[in-house]
Amino acid sequence: MFDSHVATLLDVSVSLVNALTDGARRGKPYSAPRDGDLAGAVASALPAGGVGADEVEPTQAAHLSRTAQRMREVFEAVDEERVDDAADLVNALLSAGGARPQLDRVPGEPWQVHFHGTDDSLAVGWSAGCATALALAIGSDLAGRLGVCRAPRCDRVYVDGSRNAVRQFCSTACQSRVKAAAFRARKVEG
Repeated sequence: MFDSHVATLLDVSVSLVNALTDGARRGKPYSAPRDGDLAGAVASALPAGGVGADEVEPTQAAHLSRTAQRMREVFEAVDEERVDDAADLVNALLSAGGARPQLDRVPGEPWQVHFHGTDDSLAVGWSAGCATALALAIGSDLAGRLGVCRAPRCDRVYVDGSRNAVRQFCSTACQSRVKAAAFRARKVEG
């Protein structure tokens, strides 16, 4: 479905949105980290072995937090079947980050297309890469793979990697919560 690099960027997009935007998570209100906690949240949302919280400057963390909010709007637009709006939002993200493709070689691996921003800073680079991955999803027949959790009191996002595109929840915890509530409701009726 998505190549491994695009899948990684989409996973990072999901992690950033879910970690850095307010809302609800697994039935409870969720407040995104702020100020001194923001750099640690950014570092945790990026792939393992990437950067540590001490390497994320406050301005970079704030930039990625703003990007995460805009990416949330993309997921919500796709989930509400407003693909034209999602495309406009992604185009704005691409423009803001100056996303441009470049061939890079990771030691021990073949050449790979990576997406860089107008500068090589952590925030602009990840913002440009995530925006490009979202553009590749929306610009193909895979736009419907972007979703917002259907569980009550949860608005975390996900990318559906299932074979038959039936995922509706951000996690197995939310899926289990919904199934348990339906089971309890059936017991009360019956």
